[in-house]
Amino acid sequence: MPATNVKVGVVEDDLVAAQGIINVLNQLGYIATGPAVSYSEALEMIEKEQPDILLLDIMLHGIKDGIELAQKVREDYDIPFLFLTGNSDAATVERAKKILPAAYLVKPFSKNELFASIEVCLYNYSFSKQNASEIAKDNYIIKDCLFIKQAQNFYKVKIEEILYLQSDNVYIYVHTTNNKLIVRSTIQHYLKLINKDFFYRVHRSFAINMNHVVTISAENVIIGGREIPISKVYRDELLKTLRIG
Repeated sequence: MPATNVKVGVVEDDLVAAQGIINVLNQLGYIATGPAVSYSEALEMIEKEQPDILLLDIMLHGIKDGIELAQKVREDYDIPFLFLTGNSDAATVERAKKILPAAYLVKPFSKNELFASIEVCLYNYSFSKQNASEIAKDNYIIKDCLFIKQAQNFYKVKIEEILYLQSDNVYIYVHTTNNKLIVRSTIQHYLKLINKDFFYRVHRSFAINMNHVVTISAENVIIGGREIPISKVYRDELLKTLRIG
C-alpha cells in the first residue's frame, strides 16, 4: 500500500515512538520528515520541509501542545493534519474536536489504520477545497500539487510541472517534466480540477501548460520536445487570448 512522493511531517515528543511511526511511514512508501518534539521545532520543520500532511501528537515538549500547534497550522499553513495520541479522555477529545482534525488516532494503532487515516485525511482535505462535482476520488489537490493515484500508489505532481494533458477515450495522460501518469477523467474535468489560467485547450485531445511552450505555429505548438496539434476551433480563441495575430 505505498504512497509515492507524499511527504508526511511527524510531530511526536517520544523519540522511540516517533522512530516507530517513521519506520511504518517508510514501509508504506511515504517520505517521513522530522520528528519534531515541540511546538517551535514543528514550525521550523514545516517551514523547512514543506510537508503535505502532518501527524500531530497532542502531548509535546514545552508549554504549547499539539492542539495549539494544530490551531496555528490551520491559521497560517495550508496543510491537512491528524492527531496521534495516547490521550482519549473526554476533555482532550473535546478540545481536539474544535480544531476539526481529519482523524484522531489513539495509540497503539496498526499500519493499516495509519494508512487509511492518511488517505482519508488527504481526500477530505482536498474535497473541502474543491467543488464536490469537480473532484475525482483518485485525484487529490492540495496547495499547488496534485496527488494522482496509480494502482495503490500516490504520485505527487506539482501543477507547474505538468506539460500537457492528452485525452484517450475515457482516460487522460498527464505528461509532466519527468513522468507520464494516467487517470480516468476528461480534459474538461481535469482543467476544472487544476483551475489554473496558464492551461489552455488547444485540441479536443490536448490541453497545454503555456509556461512550457517553446514555439507556437498555425498548426501546432512545441512543448516538452513534442508537437501538439492545434485545431482551428481552439486556435482562434487561443491566439485571441494571447493577443497573437
